[in-house]
Order: sequence, then structure tokens, then C-alpha cells
Amino acid sequence: CHIPSALGVILRTTDKIVWANEFEPIELTCLIESISTNNPRIEWKKIKDGIPSYVYFQNKIAGDLENRAQLREPANILIFNTTRSDTAEYRCEVAAIDDQRDFDEILISLAVRVKPVVPRCSVPEAVTVGTSTELRCLENEGFPAPQYRWFHNNEELPQDPKNSPRFVNFSYTINPDTGSLKFRRVRKEDAGEYYCQAKNDAGHAQCPTQVMEVYDVDIIGIVLKCLGGVSVVIILMAFLCSIRRMCLQYKCHNENHYNWPTQNNGVEYADADEGHFRHKSSFII
Repeated sequence: CHIPSALGVILRTTDKIVWANEFEPIELTCLIESISTNNPRIEWKKIKDGIPSYVYFQNKIAGDLENRAQLREPANILIFNTTRSDTAEYRCEVAAIDDQRDFDEILISLAVRVKPVVPRCSVPEAVTVGTSTELRCLENEGFPAPQYRWFHNNEELPQDPKNSPRFVNFSYTINPDTGSLKFRRVRKEDAGEYYCQAKNDAGHAQCPTQVMEVYDVDIIGIVLKCLGGVSVVIILMAFLCSIRRMCLQYKCHNENHYNWPTQNNGVEYADADEGHFRHKSSFII
């Protein structure tokens, strides 16, 4: 049944979902619209990952907000400098023992925005005309997750180059969610200075400028291939010389240790399998 407001405690808030920037003050409102009890019991609880903990209990600030907040009439709580760890749900509870409806509560969600830090950028130092390449940008601190923008020679690259007459001939794609800048076919005009900016509602940050050079010919690749070919030839020649030297040494060794058979008393030895010998000349008596 409906309880008249004069007989029960009723709470309301100006915002059930509250956003705040890190290190700035924020007030969570818990307004008492109706109450008969003179000194109601007021409590605030922080609920993070489903686990409640007191932040205002027995008429004083407690827990995570100790020394960082105060209670303001009638039951609002003011946080002096919010931090990212303050992101959670907060429940205001009021108990009024003299009221017919002696208890009410209200739930407020607080999200603390965090400014991005300097992103990590990866820009290739040199690429060849006509090849594909990718520039990367990443930042892990900002909340909400930042959007990424790329700049070439201090001029912002539009997300879709076809929508800008100035960049209509460019062949790149930008993913603002991941920070990726991809070139399908690099042109000489793509050479220059690049930097990336990460931005959300709390602020922005950018990485230092890096230079990408574009070459007509892959000079580095050609030099490396040539050096590689020369190295193979040198190694092969050294191997063949080593084999030849070993063969010569082996041949000389065999010649020096071979015993040639001698002829004695005019006897010529026959083959071993004949089992006898024959006279080369007749005995003279």
C-alpha cells in the first residue's frame, strides 16, 4: 500500500549516474524529501565488484574516503579529489525509527574519467615507394578508452581521406579505436613527420614526433642481398680450398708409407692364388 510521505522517509538524488574527472571534487547527492525522525541514522556504502564497504559510518567518514571527503547536509557526500579507484557504486541509507516507513536507500553510480598518458607510437624509419606499411599508437591508462588521431607534418589526417579534397589521393586508413594508421601503397608524398594523439573527455596526450622516409628503390635490401651473396661465395671458396688441402695431404701420406716389392735372385713371384713360383731363367751348373 502507499505510505503518505509525512509518515515515512523518502530519498532522492539529482543524478543516479555521475561522471567526474580524476583529481577533481565531486558531490554525490542524497536528498531527504520527507522524514519525521529528528536524528536519522545516515550511512554510505561503497560497492565495488559486488563487495560493500563503509565510507560513512557512525557519523564519520571511513574506509577509502577517509580524510578525502565530508558529509554535507542533509546527507550528501563530497569527495575532495576523486581518483580512478573511486569508480564504483555508492549507496546512501537512511534509517528513521520514528517514521512508519523507517528506512530508505538510493544507489548512485560514480565513474571517474582518467586523462590519457603519453601514448607509445611506432613509425617505420624508412619504407619503399609502392609498398604497404603500418604506424601504431597505443595508450592504456585513459578512461574511457581514448580515441586516436594521427598528424602528418603538424596537419591532422582525416579519418576518411576521400572526404577531404586535400587528402583525396592518399591511400591510408585510420582506426580511431586501435590507433592504427595503414598505408596500402606508400607514395613519396607520405614521407615526413608523424605523431599520434590519444584523447577522451578527461583530456589528451600525444607522442613525440617521428620521421618516416620514403625511398624509390630498396637500397638497403639490395646492399644486404649483395653482401649476403659475397659472403656465400667466400664461404664456398674457403670450403673447397680446405677440401683440396685435405686431399693433397692424404695422397702424400699414402705415397710415403707404401713398400714396393723387390726382386731377389732372379725370382719373379707369381700371383698369390697360384701357390707356386717359376724360374725366370735356368740354373747354370
